Amino acid sequence: MNSSRSDPSPIKTVSTFSELVSTEFQGSMNAVAWQRNLEGDFKEIVSQLLLKENITEITTQDLLSLHLSDHGSRARAIILNDLHLLTGFGASPSLNLLKCYERDEELDFISTDVYSWHVDRSPVATDTYLCTYYGAASDLLPNEQAEQKILIPEIREKLTELHEGPEEEFEAFLKDCYFDLHYQARPDAQPVNLGLGHLWRLAVDHPQQQVLPCVHRAPAENDGEYRLLLIC
Repeated sequence: MNSSRSDPSPIKTVSTFSELVSTEFQGSMNAVAWQRNLEGDFKEIVSQLLLKENITEITTQDLLSLHLSDHGSRARAIILNDLHLLTGFGASPSLNLLKCYERDEELDFISTDVYSWHVDRSPVATDTYLCTYYGAASDLLPNEQAEQKILIPEIREKLTELHEGPEEEFEAFLKDCYFDLHYQARPDAQPVNLGLGHLWRLAVDHPQQQVLPCVHRAPAENDGEYRLLLIC
């Protein structure tokens, strides 16, 4: 899970939920992982869930209605406990069965969908929590290995052409359209895969944040395979 580079790792691993939510981000460290080796058959759960759209939110009642083997029941208990822990902490977790996210194909020189390297932004103090139980897992990128797309000259030039307002409103335009949230990996970048079963907490861009927000992206899905993802 850790990067092999000599740079200070942006990741801290912990062994309990309490450590996950209480560890303070500092320095270059802007991601915390509750590292786990989960037992249970999560594939069995996915095989019984009904995908209604490309992204379908799965409720607690949906999970409880499934007829599962002992291994499937064990996986379900883990998910229900994660939902309980996060809800008790004050978060609003969502469990998603996912075929794919919507792609942003409007502009050919910059993408603003979640498959692009990006950071999350919030007007209030919060963090992003996520765990992939089944399917392809997300990636993160140490900040020094990423370059904000709006600072890349050729992209910035095209965004300037796209902007039709006064020059003094250009920065606001970039923010309003979420262009400033997206990044490009540097040539020597070494992404870190978040893996299966680990519950992650990622730093978000908000006014009280003391560290850089965590750069991450959704993965390309495996052919013919759904993802089961908890996120809040």
